[in-house]
Formats: sequence, structure tokens, C-alpha cells
Amino acid sequence: MTGSTRPLDRRSGKTLRAPEILDRLHEAYGDGVVELDWETPWELLVATILSAQSTDKKVNELTPYLFRKYPDPAAVLATPEEELERDIYQTGFYRQKSQALRGVSAALLEHHDGQVPTSMAELIALPGVARKTANVVLGAAAPGAHAADPEAGIAVDTHVKRLARRLGFTTETDPNKIERDLMRLFPKERWPRASLVIILHGRRVCEAQRPRCADCVLEDLCPSSLAAGCRDKARQAKEMGT
Repeated sequence: MTGSTRPLDRRSGKTLRAPEILDRLHEAYGDGVVELDWETPWELLVATILSAQSTDKKVNELTPYLFRKYPDPAAVLATPEEELERDIYQTGFYRQKSQALRGVSAALLEHHDGQVPTSMAELIALPGVARKTANVVLGAAAPGAHAADPEAGIAVDTHVKRLARRLGFTTETDPNKIERDLMRLFPKERWPRASLVIILHGRRVCEAQRPRCADCVLEDLCPSSLAAGCRDKARQAKEMGT
């Protein structure tokens, strides 16, 4: 019939599917949440650095002790490097993370009076802080600054990268290019929360090797649905989880 509109499905264009997908994720997970425990921007920055190649659960087990011992950048620099490495050993890649924490601490003290800055340009200028970490910190600790900052974007971690490819939002593998593709699909005011709900969905349902497609609220809109016999666009799935 002339003027009829085909219902959305997995074959619909990404610009049509993206708003509905984000609405469904918000319905499932609310506004999302940073699953790292933190109270101050400094604590969030430290926890986010430690979470690389680790789990939020493991980081959260250690941070109560770490935040007491290292309440500010000065405390990090006042501690011998070997001692700091022992304290964060369980998060993995402890040498690199120790160097990152010491570099960040020195930069904060030298350029920002020990305070975590609230602009993307200043955050990504810190040693070891890339756009993902900067977007997480700015979006959660200073949402107003994130909304006003023209350089702010969407945090792209391993979960966001995987789901963006599975949902057909991007064909890129570079996080910065994936971020740009996602920023074109969603309005800026939704960027910080978009990454949070995508991450939660990636952890709880759309797992890397065994996505639970049959239980997924996005299944009918997903061009990678194993339940529909599609091929995983992220090329990670081995079988459908239960």
C-alpha cells in the first residue's frame, strides 16, 4: 500500500534501528551504571585505569584498601614503585598500570593542583589516559562538562566494540573510528548513558563467545542473531549461550 512503512527488523538501516535499540536497552537497564565503586573523580580515574584487562569485580575488591592508602596523587608518588606494584598486582599488567598511575599523579600535581580536570583535552593529555577512560570519567563524574565539551564522545570498551559490530553500527575495529560511527547515530545528550547500557548488555547477555540471542531484547533488530541463523559480525561467537 502506498505510504506504508515496513516494521523495523534486523534488515532495517542502522539509523532507523539505533534509536529503538537504545530505547530498549534503557528499558532493560535504566540509565545504566558504572559498575566500578567510586566516590570522587580521583577514585573513578584510578579505578578505570586499573580495570583495563581486568574485571570490575576484581578492581572493586581492591579499591577500598587502595583508596584509603592512596587518597590523592601525592600519596601515589610518595610510595615506592615496587610497593605500588604489589598493591595493584591482582588487577594484572601491574607494571604498566603502576607507571600509568604515577604518570597521571605527577601530571595532576604539576598541571592541575592535584585535581582531576573536567575537559577531554586535559584528560587525554594525562599519561596513560585515552579517550575511553576520559569519556568514562567525564561522563560519570562531570556530566554537565561532558555535555558542554565539543570533544567529548562515547566510551568504547571491549563490550561496546563487540556490540557495535554485531548490531551493524560499524564495520571498524579501531575504537576511535567506532566511537565516531556511534556518535553519528545517537544524539549527544544520550552518549554517556548509551555506553553504560551497551556495556551492561554486553556483560549480561551479548557475551563474546556465547551470546544468549534467544534471551536478547534486541534479537529481532540484530543482524548477528545466532537464533535467526545469522553470522556474527563481530566474528567472536562460537555458539549460542543459554
